[in-house]
Amino acid sequence: MKRVLVLVSMMGLVAGAHAQSSVTLYGTLDAGVEYMSGIPKASGGGSTSRWRVESGDWGTSVFGLKGSEDIGAGTSIVFQLEAQIDPTSGSVGDGTSFYNRWATVGASNDKFGTFLLGRELAISNGLWDFDPLGQGNWSSASLVRGRNWLQSSNSVSYQSPKVAGFDVYGQYSLSNATNWNGNGSTSQGRLDGFQMTYTSTLFQVRGIYDERRDPTNGQLDDVFQYSREYFGGLNVFLGDFKLQAAYQTSHAGDVPVGAPSETQQEWMGVTWQATPAAALIAAAYHVNANNSAGNATLYAIGGSYNLTKRTLLDFQVASVRNSKTGTYSLEANLPGNSDNPLPGHSQSGVYAGILHNF
Repeated sequence: MKRVLVLVSMMGLVAGAHAQSSVTLYGTLDAGVEYMSGIPKASGGGSTSRWRVESGDWGTSVFGLKGSEDIGAGTSIVFQLEAQIDPTSGSVGDGTSFYNRWATVGASNDKFGTFLLGRELAISNGLWDFDPLGQGNWSSASLVRGRNWLQSSNSVSYQSPKVAGFDVYGQYSLSNATNWNGNGSTSQGRLDGFQMTYTSTLFQVRGIYDERRDPTNGQLDDVFQYSREYFGGLNVFLGDFKLQAAYQTSHAGDVPVGAPSETQQEWMGVTWQATPAAALIAAAYHVNANNSAGNATLYAIGGSYNLTKRTLLDFQVASVRNSKTGTYSLEANLPGNSDNPLPGHSQSGVYAGILHNF
C-alpha cells in the first residue's frame, strides 16, 4: 500500500512539473502636453492652434494579461489579453471592444513556432521595428492616415522560430460572413498577410504583404483603409547609431471616382544612443498619392531619457509640409478630419511627456 501511495505521489509531482503555469499583468502609461498649429478654425477663415494633455504621442497606453502553461514536450499553451487605455480620461478599449488589441489563445513550441487564434494586431504593424519613432502619433502612420494601425479579429496566425537568421509570420483573418471577403453582415472584412525577416548583428531586413477588405462589400475601395500594402524595411546597427529606411505602397482598385487609388511612402532616420539613458532621433517621411490627393513631407526630431529601466521622459518636434492639394496632418487622420490642415498648408507641433512600463 505504501508503495502505491509513493507511486501516486511521484506521478502527481511529475504531472505538476509538466503543467507549470504563469500569468503576468503588464502595461504602459504614456501622457504628456502637446501643442499643435495649423488646425482650421471651426468658423472658417484660417487656422488656429491648440494646447492639450494627450496620451499616446510617444507610445500606446495599454494594460494586459499574458500567460502560459507548460504541457510537456517543449510545448506551452499561451494566452494574451490587452486593452488600450487613455490616461487623460480613464477610458478603456475602442468603444466596441474592451480587449481591442489582443485576445488570443494558442500553442507555442521553441522548435516549431507559435500558433494563435483570436484578435491581435494586424500584420501591418510589423513595420513598427523600422520606424525611427516607433510608429508613434507623429510618424509613419501619419501620412498614410493610420493604414498601419490595424487590429484583426477572427484571426489565425503563425510565427516561426528563427532559423539561420530568418523567420516568417503569417496571418489570416476571416470575415465570418457568408461572403468570404465580407458582405455587410459583419464588422470586419477579410484580412491576410505574410512577413519575412532576416536579422544579423549588423543589419535587419523585413518584407511585408497584407490586404484588408471593406466589410460592407468585400472590395479594396479605400487606399487608406481597405487596400493591399507592400512594405520593405532596413535597419543598420552601427554601435551607438541605428540607421533606418523603408518603402511602403498601398493600392486599391475599386475607389470612387476622383479618390486616390495608390500611395507611395518612403522614410529614413537615425537614432543616436548618446548615453545608456539618453537617445536622440531624427527622421523624415514622404508620401505621394495619385488622383490629386497631393503629397507631403513630415520632418521630426525626438528623444528620450530613461529615469529608470521602466520610466522615461520623451519629447518630439515635428512639422508636415503639404503640396497644393495635400491635407495631411501630423496625426493619422482620415480625409475630412477637422484637425487636418487646409489644402496646401503646413502643420507643426511639439510635445513632452512621461512613459512608464509596469
